[in-house]
Amino acid sequence: MKPMTSKERWLAAVHMEPVDRLPFWPKLNSAYSRAQTGLFHNMDSNSIHDWIGSDKHIGVSSCVKEVRKNTAVETTTQNGVQKTVYRTLHGKMELIKRFDVPSQSWHPVAFPVRSLDDIRLMTDFFSDVTVELDEEAIQQTKEQVTKIGDEALTINGIGESPLMYWVEWLAGVESAHYFLMDYAQEVEALFEVIHQILLKKTEILVENSVADVFYFIENTSTTLISPDQYQKYCYRHIQEYGEITRAAGRPLILHMCGHLKALLPDLASLSVEAFEAFTSPTLGNTTLLDGRSNCPDKCLIGGTNAMLWRRSPKEIIAEIEQDLDALPHHCGIVISSAGVMPPFCQPETIKEVCEWVKNYSLTA
Repeated sequence: MKPMTSKERWLAAVHMEPVDRLPFWPKLNSAYSRAQTGLFHNMDSNSIHDWIGSDKHIGVSSCVKEVRKNTAVETTTQNGVQKTVYRTLHGKMELIKRFDVPSQSWHPVAFPVRSLDDIRLMTDFFSDVTVELDEEAIQQTKEQVTKIGDEALTINGIGESPLMYWVEWLAGVESAHYFLMDYAQEVEALFEVIHQILLKKTEILVENSVADVFYFIENTSTTLISPDQYQKYCYRHIQEYGEITRAAGRPLILHMCGHLKALLPDLASLSVEAFEAFTSPTLGNTTLLDGRSNCPDKCLIGGTNAMLWRRSPKEIIAEIEQDLDALPHHCGIVISSAGVMPPFCQPETIKEVCEWVKNYSLTA
């Protein structure tokens, strides 16, 4: 085959089309270089990707904005603590996060929804949102995409579907399930308000954004929600977002980094093009063969797990080879670290695996 650019290779894989070679994308965040020594310690992620030879995957600015009349959201940061206040005409709620230095990320330690009254307040808060096109951001996005060119796939995140957002950011895992059991009607009303906002964002983005693909950052896992809950809440919502993107001819990817095996029958019929962070055992519970057997028309981005990347290059390659050899074909496969690359894994190891992946013989 004629050699492809990284963008062409990514898009062909997402659309289940033949590629010149398998795309390879290790997920490097800001914590990765900080944990390295020597030359790599002061390199940014983009430069390390270039050194490795990655098929890059870069987020660009969104072109939607939320407009409010009677509510407000205010965020302050001090001494590693970030406080977000949600204000309504009838009261306020607070989300508190703490910064974790080794992972370079913020983690919630106190959630804004702590009572039935808070559920109602949060519904008021989201009901006040009007989603609009951000004219100024459109030009910024175009400039970013032009600058990136063919060296990477460009992405726009749309959001997170209501149930997963509820579990991760509004109520927390334990309280989310208690509230959903005790106050189902009120929680479902909140879900519907959030869903309408996401529908509008999806419509605006597919019509105006020049990004290559769109994402919902779902973080789905049956360690957080049950298959029945996925079917009852997530499936319909995601299907409606997917129908919008598919009608516009724009690819939609779901970031789903947890245990997915029990969800594969539902995932198979979703109107989306790819599942990203498709994590193998033992951290995940779904192999590439599981995914391909149950979802024959979906691109699978992942195929490894964090524990595997703590092993030697020879061992990593052997496991990837075994999993790839088991597949009926290699269309719609992108090898990545699935979750964020463990900082323990040295760049030299990633590069060695990358070179092997690039030379793997494909079956169309």
